[in-house]
Amino acid sequence: MKTLVLTGESITLENLYEIANNSEIKAELGAGARAAMQKSRDYIEGRIKNGEVMYGVNTGFGAFSSVRISDSEIEQLQRNLIRSHSMGIGEPFTKIQSRAMMVLRANALARGHSGIRPAVVDKILEFLNNDIVPVIPSQGSVGASGDLAPLSHLALAIIGEGEVWQNGQSVPVQKVLAEKKMQPLDLKAKEGLSMINGCQVMTSVGLLAAWEARRLLWMADLAGAMSLEGLRGSRKPFDPLISATRPHPGESKTARNLLKLAGEMSEIGQSHLSEDHRVQDAYSLRCMPAVHGAAKDALRYVVKVLETEANSSTDNPLVFADDNKVLSCGNFHGMPVAHAMDFAGIAISSQASISECRISKMISHQMSELPAFLTPNGGLNSGHMIVQVAAASLVSENKVLAHPASVDSIPTSAEKEDHVSMGTIAARKFEKILRNAENVVAMEMLSACQALDLLAPLKPSAAVKAAYDQIRKTVPFAKEDRYFAKDVEAIRNMITRNEILAAAKSAVGELEW
Repeated sequence: MKTLVLTGESITLENLYEIANNSEIKAELGAGARAAMQKSRDYIEGRIKNGEVMYGVNTGFGAFSSVRISDSEIEQLQRNLIRSHSMGIGEPFTKIQSRAMMVLRANALARGHSGIRPAVVDKILEFLNNDIVPVIPSQGSVGASGDLAPLSHLALAIIGEGEVWQNGQSVPVQKVLAEKKMQPLDLKAKEGLSMINGCQVMTSVGLLAAWEARRLLWMADLAGAMSLEGLRGSRKPFDPLISATRPHPGESKTARNLLKLAGEMSEIGQSHLSEDHRVQDAYSLRCMPAVHGAAKDALRYVVKVLETEANSSTDNPLVFADDNKVLSCGNFHGMPVAHAMDFAGIAISSQASISECRISKMISHQMSELPAFLTPNGGLNSGHMIVQVAAASLVSENKVLAHPASVDSIPTSAEKEDHVSMGTIAARKFEKILRNAENVVAMEMLSACQALDLLAPLKPSAAVKAAYDQIRKTVPFAKEDRYFAKDVEAIRNMITRNEILAAAKSAVGELEW
């Protein structure tokens, strides 16, 4: 049985995606992290016994930070915090996303700067390892102090008062705990605050979406290669001499990917070498290294930011036992993640836009020299006319969604918390943009396959042929109009199951990102 050991520095894009999607993988607190947490806790308890006033330990929260709480009410303070802050609304995050949030919050606490007992992380991981996953509403966070509302729903379940997933349904956690003969967490001083004071919701949504965005960018290269063949485009813009003069990593990697996917010269490529009117292709073909490459560079930056955040202490106050300090701070502020999420949304929105451009070229007889709208009997049949319209709709929607959330801020908590990040809104927007982009790429592949059939008997490159064959197992050539939405859905499902990409890679090997 595979186990992820949480050290406070454990999380990567890959292992978070893996444990979020696979309940057979377990998590445990590392020995070093356990010792660091206990040392931090002992230090806090010593200061409590000395009667010192510390924010969130024996004071109220936010605008109530000046209110002193008696020692006899400290534990009630923590319970009240979780209950009152469980103000999420809207559709819940998926169970997979909530599993990721549990892992990330446990990992942040494992760093030992929160002054809480190791038992808190142990309890979170006990829930995780038994696949008892809180139901967490997706709306209600402004991204500072962290993801207070959604993380409160996570904590509410851990203390035995919230809702959890069971067989795809939301049920009271008490029911599941009774069935499994488990006990909820009994909160001590500061522990409620530490469970909710962080950016793990936006970071979880972002990392899981980033993993899928990486796959999408590979698929976009493959779809672009398929369209290149369908439009009988040139491979010259992918010559390594070109990218060497403009050394953005993503541009070079994309050019190499496209050369690998499109091949040196297929039968389709050979067929138009002597056509002098094809001096150079439209931007959506010729500029794929620049545009696709910029998206890759953006995503790598985003992943770096998110992995840093996933392995950070995002609490307030932070405890530094070795330095004899408890410091109020702003590490809970989600702006690093918010900016990254907005950047990711812009990059994937742009990626979908260039994909739609290629669909538009393929359905245009003037541009593709193929039958108009890719149908052999136009007029009676509309062909891919509305495939392009639907793609244009999704691209336009993405342009609206790509407006940055992080430029907005509304003061909260009676002006005490006067600047916030809106990072969770940015992360949720990024995920929506990604879903739209997946559909646009699926539409491009549908049109590209139709174009390749109309160019038969000329054969495309090996990778394009492998992808085409995989799609044609489910989605046949359209001799006449049919329900194309089902075709797009089928291709999108093949994208998310990695079937098309795997087929192409089996022909030419791994791709770069």
